[in-house]
Amino acid sequence: MMSTILHNILIHAAPSLLWLGRAAIFALTVIILIRCCRSLFGPKTEHEVWGFLSMSNGGRYELLHWENTIGRAKHCDIRINFPSVSRSHAAVCRDENRIWKIFPINTGAGVLLNGKHIFTPAALQPGDAISVGGVELYFFPADAAQEARQASRRTRPGRNISPTGTLFVLSLLQFLVLAQFLPARHSVHFLRIVLSFSALCSLMWGLYGLYRLLRRTAFEAETLAFFLVTLNFAITAAYAPGELLKQLAAVILGLFLYILLSLVLRNLHLAVKLRWPAAAAASALLAFNILFGQRIFGAKNWIAIGPISFQPSEFVKLAFILAGAATLDRLFAKRNLIFTVLFSAYCVGCLALMSDFGTALIFFVAFLCIAFLRTGDLPSIVMMTAAAAFGGGIVIHFKPYIAERFTVWRHAWEYTQSTGYQQSRTMSAIAGGGLFGAGPEDSWLKQVGAANTDLVFGVVSEEFGFLTALCAVGALVILAVFVLESAAAARSSFYTIASCAAAAMLIFQTTLNVLGSVDLLPLTGVTFPFVSTGGSSMAACWGLLAFLKAADTRQNASFILRLPKKVPTPVPIPPESADMQADPSSSTEGFFADMPDIPVDDIFGKGGDAE
Repeated sequence: MMSTILHNILIHAAPSLLWLGRAAIFALTVIILIRCCRSLFGPKTEHEVWGFLSMSNGGRYELLHWENTIGRAKHCDIRINFPSVSRSHAAVCRDENRIWKIFPINTGAGVLLNGKHIFTPAALQPGDAISVGGVELYFFPADAAQEARQASRRTRPGRNISPTGTLFVLSLLQFLVLAQFLPARHSVHFLRIVLSFSALCSLMWGLYGLYRLLRRTAFEAETLAFFLVTLNFAITAAYAPGELLKQLAAVILGLFLYILLSLVLRNLHLAVKLRWPAAAAASALLAFNILFGQRIFGAKNWIAIGPISFQPSEFVKLAFILAGAATLDRLFAKRNLIFTVLFSAYCVGCLALMSDFGTALIFFVAFLCIAFLRTGDLPSIVMMTAAAAFGGGIVIHFKPYIAERFTVWRHAWEYTQSTGYQQSRTMSAIAGGGLFGAGPEDSWLKQVGAANTDLVFGVVSEEFGFLTALCAVGALVILAVFVLESAAAARSSFYTIASCAAAAMLIFQTTLNVLGSVDLLPLTGVTFPFVSTGGSSMAACWGLLAFLKAADTRQNASFILRLPKKVPTPVPIPPESADMQADPSSSTEGFFADMPDIPVDDIFGKGGDAE
């Protein structure tokens, strides 16, 4: 009797309890975002110092990157405001083998190395004299021991905001999301839902365990990605629970791509060498897609091999960024820029032939980002944008169904039974979900075509509330803002260009998806990164995350960057052997020792406490 009464009470209280659960999901989401923001943006950015250029009057310019431009322009890393120095005069670069070189950019203005004119790149030795426009600079690099001491003083992420605590909060959020499916516990798919969420949680903690094993202490970007993937699993469980195992496989593939790309980017020389093979493979894949691809929803952007189907354009994104990024020494050669322009035009042209104009637009925005970072030529970027707009007008003229999307734009409520059907239903579902959502079981937008891909922002809003959907957008914005901050301290222009281009892709793709679904932009049919259902998109997003992490130079933050070797313990030298010590002038340590007015600690910073 009592059990029956208790059962009836629980049945009547279930809607309220589930509503409270969704409110708690939003609260936990806010906690996760705040903790990640405090960890990412809390400590002051600590630049890595790889040496310095000293002037005869005792002044010095720190080498904060592996690639440093010298000139009079404001954008130069080492700005020498002398009339005789050209805007971009020379560059001092080092490779992963610790070999430094001087690159004369403006040979007409004159670059001297130890009194001799140079017109091609030349290797540098500690103490070498570099003359640019008559200004004498002396080169002093840091050695391995100094780099290790600097690293030991720098602040490591995770000291104030523990990633472990944030992951516990995310795990609780995943449990509450899973609890939203308890009304369907008697469904044949409920066990699959439970197993999928359990596997996702295990993957999250497993990757974090790998980070700790490799002595990495930052996990904010991955935490935000796993939060978005949790929403993806919730949408898939409500829309098509039979596809959950495929989504789990896509996440595993994405993590494999993430780790693989991280290892590739770990070796800058290898990453640069892979640009050509990656571009060739991407070109062949797009050509194959044009010839043998399947047309779905108007776009011929799918390839089916037996039971497996995928979108090649999603994986081409990774090759596109890898081919577009370049180290500073390669930016001096115009042929590299020409190659990038031609490859970008080929990719965008192929996507246009497939009628995948939404993805083509994403590629074009990424190209504009790459072109601007490589050249800094804003007028040329404006001209290319104008030319693209003209080309888009021609496409609209010859592609009537594209023109229809612009016709319905901002008029969805006038075409609710035709071209505005999806947008009007999405806005109705968002309004119906309210602040905390109606729950997966009571949502109806999932019955509309492409709801779990193109309209997924509306589905998240309806099921878990408009506030949680906005937090999903905020997670990607946080990643993009961090990239803009960290890219300025990246070791190489390769990492700066790659990370900014990847962030541009993710943000612009999110903008098209969200604003297109609510009729603020034309509906283009692109996915919401990490959240929309789809194996190709999921795997590619994890690959793009590797590029974002490449610009993170915080100490022990990412295994994309190698940790410096530990400082060797000095061995005491007996007094009778003191005369056998090496000449201090034969090493970098000697150069620093001979300059008491420039203390080593001042040069290489007094960072945070070591762990």
